[in-house]
Amino acid sequence: MKPDYLSQGEAARLFPVLATTSKEGRTTAVVLSCLTSVHEFGQSLLKSINLRVGKTSSVEAFTEIVFAGDKAASKDRPDGLLIVRTGKREWRALIETKVGSNLLDEDQVDRYRNLAKLHGVDCVITISNQFTSRPENHPLQSVRKSRSKIPVYHWSWMFILTTADLLISNNEIADPDQLYLLNELKRFLTHESTGIKGFDRMPPEWTELNKLVSASEAIPAKSEAALVVLEAWHQETRDLSLILTRKTEALVREKLPRKHLDDPNLRLKEEFACLRETKRLCAILNVPDAASPVEVYANLMTRTISVEMFLRAPEDRKSTKARVNWLLRQLKTVNTPDIHIRLMWPGSSEATLYPLEELREDAAISETGKEGMQVLGFHILLSRRIGAKFTQQTNFIALLEQIVPEFYQEVGQNLVAWRKSAPKIKPKRDGSTDVSVDALEEEAEEMALDS
Repeated sequence: MKPDYLSQGEAARLFPVLATTSKEGRTTAVVLSCLTSVHEFGQSLLKSINLRVGKTSSVEAFTEIVFAGDKAASKDRPDGLLIVRTGKREWRALIETKVGSNLLDEDQVDRYRNLAKLHGVDCVITISNQFTSRPENHPLQSVRKSRSKIPVYHWSWMFILTTADLLISNNEIADPDQLYLLNELKRFLTHESTGIKGFDRMPPEWTELNKLVSASEAIPAKSEAALVVLEAWHQETRDLSLILTRKTEALVREKLPRKHLDDPNLRLKEEFACLRETKRLCAILNVPDAASPVEVYANLMTRTISVEMFLRAPEDRKSTKARVNWLLRQLKTVNTPDIHIRLMWPGSSEATLYPLEELREDAAISETGKEGMQVLGFHILLSRRIGAKFTQQTNFIALLEQIVPEFYQEVGQNLVAWRKSAPKIKPKRDGSTDVSVDALEEEAEEMALDS
């Protein structure tokens, strides 16, 4: 039943009766209907914006809403309204969606903020194919910088799809009918007709920036092209984490410093400085229970994509050769080309790099020029030079999304970090149970005599 404060609004339908051209309306209605019908799905999505939905909470959703007495009804008509009731408390959110290549409009989001404030709505949630590191870090910079007290959260369609996919894969849906419904939603969202897609193209500024770097020119301190490229890279790394999430059926997240999570503008500023200095784009992905984070680099100077993980060398092996053999045993099934091992040494001694095949043939070569030293750790990396395709907007993304999962499947998922063994009771002490002061003094005297 439509609330009294709405003059217009349809309950979100699983089978909306809309024109075939209304992709946004149809997709919004189906998703909101599933959000209200599948408890675990609604709970997971709303938890991402810090809203707890308990078993006693009720969730409702309406589409194409108009508030009672709203004179701007023809212009400002949000795609949806979400209502969560817990006891006497009612929490509400306006929903604005875009599909396909349609982008969120800054002015429209601002008007919906004002509308939310006018009608006592708690927040605005936008949904589009644009990506963001966290729902509270909106993809539109103007929205992030706004001083409005009405928060604006953002879900990408791929985030919604991945949330559904994880719940299904991890058997977290208790009711079989709701599980069937969520499977149908997944099937619906993956169909090309919905206009939902991952990040698949770098902006035109990507080609421009590559030409600049190829000409050995410095990236200007106020380069708009570099900032646009960085924002696109952030969208792509978020998409990469969702791709690995679906492939591993575990929640893969970007590893970011707390200051960058809390302040996307600071992240942009500091990574811009790093890009100017190193000519590289970087990302770190945390895969649950993996031996180490997965580091991803795109080097504009060499037109190379690199993926790597780090393992500490086993301290219970004394020689470098023995430590290298420990690693090689973990890589015995790897047939992927372009795998290299970078060996890290104590102090200021420079790292050494060897192709995996060369170390397989003779692990002793790892000690060349480092005699008497013990290797401290290994970077296992896939480094692939892709030439002209690196500068192309779609080919770069396609190759990146091929190389990163390839590395993790062939190498990363097989790596096991070394762990120091638990301390063992020494033979002389296996019968010692007396810890009195007299007994300890007597033991100390015996040890003194023995020495």
